[in-house]
Order: sequence, then structure tokens, then C-alpha cells
Amino acid sequence: MKYIEVLFWVVSLAIVYSYVIYPFILIFVSALVQCVRDTRYALIKKERRTEISEASSVTIVISAFNEESCIKERIENLLSLNYPIEKLNIFVASDGSTDNTNTILSSFSDPRLQTFCFEENRGKINVLNDLMERVTSDITVFSDANTTFEKDAVTQLVMSINQKGVGAVCGELVLIDAHSGDNKDNLYWKYEQVLKFHESRLNALLGANGGIYAIKTDFYIPLPSNTIIDDFCIVMNVARQKQSVVYTPEAKAIEEIAPSMQEEANRRIRIGAGNYQALARLTWLLSPKYKWRCFSFISHKVIRWFVPHFMIISLSTNFALLWHSHSIYTYLFSAQAAFYCLWLLGSLKLLRNIPILSGIVSLITFFVSMNISLFRGYIRYLTSNLSATWQRTSR
Repeated sequence: MKYIEVLFWVVSLAIVYSYVIYPFILIFVSALVQCVRDTRYALIKKERRTEISEASSVTIVISAFNEESCIKERIENLLSLNYPIEKLNIFVASDGSTDNTNTILSSFSDPRLQTFCFEENRGKINVLNDLMERVTSDITVFSDANTTFEKDAVTQLVMSINQKGVGAVCGELVLIDAHSGDNKDNLYWKYEQVLKFHESRLNALLGANGGIYAIKTDFYIPLPSNTIIDDFCIVMNVARQKQSVVYTPEAKAIEEIAPSMQEEANRRIRIGAGNYQALARLTWLLSPKYKWRCFSFISHKVIRWFVPHFMIISLSTNFALLWHSHSIYTYLFSAQAAFYCLWLLGSLKLLRNIPILSGIVSLITFFVSMNISLFRGYIRYLTSNLSATWQRTSR
């Protein structure tokens, strides 16, 4: 019984640590580091950010599959960016599309745009590997067909990446509802943005928003053909080459959320499987020599990826401890039972008309549903031959 009790507390505290304690530690250390930097600046009066007078050459790279609903607007958006025409190239590839994507691509004649229509559907990372062999610019910006850049997005990315020692930059992805156009950055998404900001300050940023990020082209390393989480792996490979990765929220892009809960769940399951694949391939990040990035990787990613397992263990060991002499386990089990009842009520879309409860229920529903999808992704990772070929989300 003692071992069960220890196991219960270890997994329960691991969940609390990753979601609550780690953010506090991160923000405290980030504030301390910034305080030291500000003091040093006040004493030395040395500019902390170098202005780049000449624009760098940039290639925007997009791999698309069956994107007839948005590809025209996407290319028009890229061609309208406020960036020197002579410094901008746009590569858009159709990865074996079976709709009108290829026809739409062929209708453009702007010299900045190069299109590639591949007959076989091979998966996003294989297309990116091919396109990157053709890129000759200083900087490569990665994005998606369903994303829209603000006018100065590329300029903001370039300003950040041209700083000494910076190899990759993550922009800001704003989520909106396709029907209402309302900003759908929920509490969890904002929470993640705060973590990114402070991790960036410690040079511990992990991955990037796939819809808007940039790297110095020379640091691109081709990835295996079945890679699922390409944005995370591409950026971490840059970091491995002793380059800083920074977060630049001034570089903004807009993307529509999935139109249904089921499609969002399917997307999260696929990402979940990709997370475990990435963990198996990026074990070097567990080395203490990567300092704060190692700390953030374990705290923000690795522990989180196993939270579904910890939740199952916590509930089952708590049940086994109900007959323990300490009544605290009865109270804790009651709290867990109430927690999952609220998730069930939220999944059934009940209690929505009770303002006091609706926000709490929505957050609990999102948290549990997210971890269910992550666990299903873990099962897929163990039982399936993962493929990088597309599973498109309707928009």
C-alpha cells in the first residue's frame, strides 16, 4: 500500500508541476534574467538589438493538399505583403491534390511566385524537403495554406532573425471562428503564449507555430519522410546547431479553428502521435548541457505528453487508497470524481446557461478532451505505422 501511495503522489504532483508550478518558476527566472539584462544595459548603455538596414532575401514555403477553398486568397495575401519585391520569393507546392488546387495555382503569373504540382501525395515533410533544396534565400519562412499573414509579418520575422546568434523565429498565430470571425484564443492558448514569451527570454523556446515561423536557410536539416510534427523538429534542429530560437508576437498570422469538435479531436490525435515520435527522435534535448531548453523540454513537453497516463494512474491509485486510514484520500477521490463529472456535463453541453459554472466547465472539458486525444495519439504511435501523408481538416 505504501508504494501505491507514493505512486499516487508522484503522478499527481507531476501534473500540478507541469501546469502550475513550472509556469511560476519560469516567470520568476525570466523576470530575474530580464532584471539583470536591464541593469547591465543601464550601466553599459549598449544597444541590445541591432537594426538591419538592408532587407534579407526571403522565400516563403507552403505545402498544400486539396486547398481549393483557400489557396487563391492565400497567395493573394502573400503577394500583398509589405516586403521588398526584389527580395521576396514564394514557393507553393501541391502535394498530389485531387481538387482544383493545381488549376488555381497555374492561374497566377507573378514572377515572385513559383508553383510545383506533384502528382503523388507524399506528405508535407517530403514536399518541404524537396522545396528546401531549391531555396537560395538567406531566410526561409514556413506557413500553411489556410493561414493569413498581416502586412508586416515577414518584416517582423526578418527583424528578429537577423539579430546575432538567432537561427529561428516563431511568430504569433491568432485563431478565429470561421463563421463569426471572432477571436477564439481561449484561456489555454493564451496561457501557452505566455509560456512561449518567457521561454524565449531564456533561450528555451520549444518549436514554433506551424502557420508562421522562419529559419536561416543554412540551418535547415532534412527530416525523415514520416515526420508528423515538422515545425517542432525543424526548429529544434536549428537550436541543436547552437542557434537561439526567439518568439516574436509582433509577427502575426490568422488561422481558422477546426469547424467541429470531432475534426479538432482528430487533429489532436495526430499531433499526439507526432509528439511521441518527436520524443523518440529528440532525446538529445534531455541532456543537461542544453540548460534551460532541457529544463523547459522536460517540464513543458515531456511531462505534459504523459499527463494522460498520470491522470489514469492518479484516479486508479486514489481508488485503491480509499480504504487507507487517512480520510484525505476519500476527499481527493471525491474531488476527482466531481472533476470528471463536470467534464462529462461539458461534453454533453449541459450547464452552458449557468454563468458561474460555464467557464469552469468549459476549461475542464477542454483539458480532459485534450488529454484523451493525446492518449489516443499515444496508442496510435504504438500500434500504427505512422505516415506523413495528409489528413486534411475541413475549413
